[in-house]
Amino acid sequence: MPVREMEILAGGRWLGSERTVDVYDPTDVREPAARVPALTADQVTGAYDAAEAGFAEWKRTSPFVRARIFTDTAALLRSRADDIARSLVTEMGKTLAEATGEVGKAADFFEYYSALAREGYGTLLHDARPGTRASVQREPIGVVLAITPWNDPLLTPARKLAPALAAGNAAVIKPASETPMSTLHLARALHDAGLPAGVLNVVTGRTAEISDALLDDPRIAALTFTGSNGVGERLRVRLADRNVRFQGELGGKNATVVLADADLEAAADTVMAAAFGQAGQRCTATSRLLVARQVHDRFVDLLCERLERLTVGPGTAEGTTMGPLVSPSQRDSVLADITRAVEQGALVRAGGDAPTDQARAHGCYVNPTLLVDVDPKTDVWSHEVFGPVLAVRAVDGFDEAVEAVNDSVYGLSAAIFTRDLAFAHRFVDEVECGQVAVNTATIGWDVHHPFGGFRDSGSAFKEQGTEALRFYTRVKTVAINTGS
Repeated sequence: MPVREMEILAGGRWLGSERTVDVYDPTDVREPAARVPALTADQVTGAYDAAEAGFAEWKRTSPFVRARIFTDTAALLRSRADDIARSLVTEMGKTLAEATGEVGKAADFFEYYSALAREGYGTLLHDARPGTRASVQREPIGVVLAITPWNDPLLTPARKLAPALAAGNAAVIKPASETPMSTLHLARALHDAGLPAGVLNVVTGRTAEISDALLDDPRIAALTFTGSNGVGERLRVRLADRNVRFQGELGGKNATVVLADADLEAAADTVMAAAFGQAGQRCTATSRLLVARQVHDRFVDLLCERLERLTVGPGTAEGTTMGPLVSPSQRDSVLADITRAVEQGALVRAGGDAPTDQARAHGCYVNPTLLVDVDPKTDVWSHEVFGPVLAVRAVDGFDEAVEAVNDSVYGLSAAIFTRDLAFAHRFVDEVECGQVAVNTATIGWDVHHPFGGFRDSGSAFKEQGTEALRFYTRVKTVAINTGS
């Protein structure tokens, strides 16, 4: 197939470049599938010039106009869903069904924030001074830098850009080098819906060449980042001596608890989707499983039965239920994690390797893996793997299960399966996670649900819902003496 040549959006114009970055299809990494421009540092600075000018116009734009642009953006995403989803599959590897669902959810973000753009932006307050009326109002903060990951390359940009732009800010976005095409599709929809020039600017290129220009520009008011803890911490430190807001949605080691009284069949179906959907490459994926000892063996058998029915292959192939990992380095990292887990005493009940047939030899595949007898001191129990690997251990009752859930530096998402309402409520109260589920999955939070973790899983600022607007706005308090 011919290599797809993509352009970036900056200052309201679509720009190509003689210097490019290759994008690979993880089903076969021998030849690039697409190319995107490799910007220079000067071009990145130009993107900030455009964002500064765009912000000056956009912050004065009627919220009703913003709402209309968002509604039209959502409609364009839905009408182009087939093309966008196939690009998403090509660059990231998830199944076509998963990619199509991601396009729909990205559209949901813009529909949701189109409604919020019309809402009130302040509150009247009482004032102790006679004849004085006080109020608070929210204002946009300026130019926002968004750095987005490869695992949800359309959804995450939508999650960040929709509230940022709805609040009246301008944005510069740097998508992951592995998956830039999805962000460019989103930029195209916003541009075609009438977003003014400079309000959104996309930066692609080689990190070593542009990172200083990207991160050190004095016009950055806020940086929103989704990705690894290592990169997130370096960004936080880099911004620490500047008046720049930082929002980080970082790692997770999400646990699901299955108590003895649970509906085991329903729990097994849900855990399978949460652990192996998107090849385990979700920040909210279930990667630790704590099962009551009385039902441990039976539940592991149920999971093994379901694992045998998974089909690993290209995301567009008929019958595929799990695609490849995003890149050779990610595949090799996950396989190394499995090898280390076995060396540290874990037993492989299913998977544990990569497919060896010729049809998948040049892809980034890892067979869905179930590890049992996992000691809590092993690396696979505490370190984020970010692949199709589920580690299982038996526990003796509710209290031990909660203690094990909380025995982590992370605190993103956790779930419990039980018919006992008292245990359900205690779990909600006692687990130290930002997202808690009862008899449902650690994944799947809607666009209006505040989203984000505790501890090393992220910063204090939540994403999604009305909570997201707190990060993208500042509060101004006003007092007016009416003279009466």
